[in-house]
Amino acid sequence: MSADPLRSLIDGRPNDAVSVLDRGLQYGDGLFETIAVFAGQPCLWQSHIARLSQGCARLGFAAPDADALRDDAAQLTQGCERAVLKVLVTRGQGGRGYRPPASAQPRRIVTLHDWPEYPEAFGEHGVRVRWCDTPLSANSRLAGLKHCNRLDQVLARSEWDDPAVAEGLMCDESGQVIEGTMTNLFVFSNGALQTPALDRCGVAGIARDQVLAAARQLALPVSMAPLDRQAVLNADAVFLTNALIGVWPVAELAGRTYDPTHWPRDLFARVVERCRQP
Repeated sequence: MSADPLRSLIDGRPNDAVSVLDRGLQYGDGLFETIAVFAGQPCLWQSHIARLSQGCARLGFAAPDADALRDDAAQLTQGCERAVLKVLVTRGQGGRGYRPPASAQPRRIVTLHDWPEYPEAFGEHGVRVRWCDTPLSANSRLAGLKHCNRLDQVLARSEWDDPAVAEGLMCDESGQVIEGTMTNLFVFSNGALQTPALDRCGVAGIARDQVLAAARQLALPVSMAPLDRQAVLNADAVFLTNALIGVWPVAELAGRTYDPTHWPRDLFARVVERCRQP
């Protein structure tokens, strides 16, 4: 069965429209999760829902009932072999003005979408990547959250339309490399991994967590520390992760090509396997 972007539930009911007063629409006051579906099963479901709940707590409104979300997901993914499930939670409806309502009624929106047509060669042979000019906005209160304010990424992704370029890397305003427009970033040098700490900006991805766990299993040293552009260009290998793609090794960045013999393929395989688990 093919997914359809209009297959959606709002607060558990078939619907594809929300009130114009919804704070997610008015102010981006909400969070979302993008979840891979294989053989009708949402992958890494508990990890996604745990991050969503933690994000709601940080924004100061109640997380949706986990069983209700599971029921929504099961209803939409039944009979669907491969798809993308998006779970979006807003603070709900409110009046004009930034001040949140005293008694928020959070809204849950669950939609099912077709699987993106990424070439399988991206995971095997690597991708071409560019630098983005748009910086990431820094705010430690929002750092790590997958909140609905994505204008930095929208502007960055609008910088190119070359289908040969799979992703763009974004820096913060101090020039430190943070992540891709839709991915987390890792560099690999001298048998050790490094990834940005994401304490000022960036999204703490679910696949990123799987890399850290797999690295521990393989006894690979990992550090979370600032990365500048030169450190990325000088690395033995660079790779990108998210919950849909699993892992994409970087083959080329700004004219620098990376030797595929340096790619930590054992790590890649473990991460891809983990990203396909229910």
